[in-house]
Amino acid sequence: MQVDLEADGASVEGLPRFQQGLFHARRLRQAGISLTVLAVAGWVLALFVALFAPLSIWPVVLINCASALLVLVAGLQSAWWVADWRAQALEEPVAALTEQPDEPVTWHRSLANRLGSGLLAQIGAPVLWLCGWALLALVSVIEFWNLALPAAAVGQSASVGAALGLALAFGLLVFERRLAQETATQWPEAAQLAQLSRVAIVCLVVSAICLLFAGAASVWPLRLATLIGLLPALVALEFLLRAVLSLFSPRQPRLEPRLMAQSFIADLLRWPPQPLLALQHELHNRFGIDLRQIWAFTYMRRAFFPVLLVVLAVGWTLTGVHEVPLQGRGIYERFGKPVEVFGPGLHAGLPWPLGRVINVENGVVHELATSVSETAAPELAPAEGPAPLIANRLWDASHVNDKSQVIASSSGDKQSFQIVNMDVRFVYRIGLTDQAALAATYHSADVPTLIRSTASRILVHDFASRTLDELLGEQRTRLADEIGSAVQADLQKLDSGVEILATVVEAIHPPAGAANAYHGVQAAQIGAQALISRERGAASEQTNQALLQASTARDQALASAREVNAGAQAADLRFAAEQKAYATAGQAFVLEQYLGQLSQGLAHAKLLILDHRLGADGAPTIDLRSFTLPADPSVPRKAVQ
Repeated sequence: MQVDLEADGASVEGLPRFQQGLFHARRLRQAGISLTVLAVAGWVLALFVALFAPLSIWPVVLINCASALLVLVAGLQSAWWVADWRAQALEEPVAALTEQPDEPVTWHRSLANRLGSGLLAQIGAPVLWLCGWALLALVSVIEFWNLALPAAAVGQSASVGAALGLALAFGLLVFERRLAQETATQWPEAAQLAQLSRVAIVCLVVSAICLLFAGAASVWPLRLATLIGLLPALVALEFLLRAVLSLFSPRQPRLEPRLMAQSFIADLLRWPPQPLLALQHELHNRFGIDLRQIWAFTYMRRAFFPVLLVVLAVGWTLTGVHEVPLQGRGIYERFGKPVEVFGPGLHAGLPWPLGRVINVENGVVHELATSVSETAAPELAPAEGPAPLIANRLWDASHVNDKSQVIASSSGDKQSFQIVNMDVRFVYRIGLTDQAALAATYHSADVPTLIRSTASRILVHDFASRTLDELLGEQRTRLADEIGSAVQADLQKLDSGVEILATVVEAIHPPAGAANAYHGVQAAQIGAQALISRERGAASEQTNQALLQASTARDQALASAREVNAGAQAADLRFAAEQKAYATAGQAFVLEQYLGQLSQGLAHAKLLILDHRLGADGAPTIDLRSFTLPADPSVPRKAVQ
């Protein structure tokens, strides 16, 4: 019940809360200053630790505890404004309180006057301070919110921090018990302050537990330490909302102020929790509505548990109805044993946990790279824009899916190795048979990891005996078929239920850093091979030219020898014939030969025959026997005159 100073100015001296107003204000000031120092120290320490170890548990724990203390400080200061108003109302006359009723002359007012008297006259210092503390706590929790903190060892400092947190929580527990013992007549705000103290106690105790159980193998303490920051953040958000809504209520300086730092969320921290009871009290006190007198609510309360049991029983029975999507299959387990493989559609079985259905893919095709996991979907490039980075196959660029592989080196007779980058992808799916679905579900925990590890082992074994020139010069289709067959064979031995549909070798090239050097080596090798080929061509040309000349000389010598031999043979045959003719014809043959030779010699000569026996009286006589057909030399011929 609020007091109006004009109407009840003389009766405030008999009210216990006004009599102890000065004592309450002194206690609240001391507790507020102490907790403010602790909260600011924790806040500064959290910032300092975040600079050197931002991924540790300490910044989150410190900032959450500091935010909880700031929320409690906001409540203590809001209660201090009310207690100080009561103390001033009891000591000063009513006229003075009418002029400045709720803003005593303190350092808060001095600071507020410097900020602007007009703003304070409209809003009020209690609203500004409550908004400031709540906003600081809320922003601190939001800035340090991180649910992805990695697990790490904290050492002995965690035990020390947990002990300090529990000690501070014990001190706040003593403070909360003293507030809880206060009656509403002596101190109406004590119950709300006790609830705010429980917020800080819960944060400190949970943070201490998280520090005690934090370790390199535990992740839940980090998640719990981060999630506990929701409690002070929600209370701070409620304070902000109450402060904003208080601006719409008219200020009455002569009316006793009420505590603004009231929290419905903090009021839930009681055992047993009674949120509906608090709502019922609020409706009854503010609007005069008593929910206990409404028959519908009474019937709902009585029938709530039977109806709830029936709904739970029906819902539990319906858990035995399973829906298998069109692109999937389901393995039905009855009492933990696989019984049947369901196809797409609705199927009925025993309710959970007596029977359950494990979803399995049905013909869904996946593409898997051997180097990185496909955790993030690649960004789609526009149709008319530049090509995506994944399409870049240049050797001097690093690609996400490239995997470094050690291969054999072709450095003469020395044993060595080289490193190449390759992008090998597998297109796979779970087998379409029921046996393949069971094998993929129960024989392997992670199918992509199994394929990637098997492929890595196959690639290491297969490329250990290959050189870079063989890999770059070999057909990728044949290489992909060999790798896919080897991987499929190993997966069948493991009874994994996986079917490799295709193996794609996207790229095989040297590392990006060695691409230019390899280009230089290739250019030098190509130049050396070209020079060797040119020299071999010149040597072959000279050899062939010499062979041609030798063959020509040999052929000419053989032809000359053949001609000489043929001439000799012809002369021999002629000599033998002439000898035979001489033996047969005798002197006639000799004369005939003589005349023949003479005819040949005189064939083209101009003859002038002179004979001393020729005179003027006698005509010249020419022997025409050589100009007639051959005749028997023994027959005398007549001279032609």
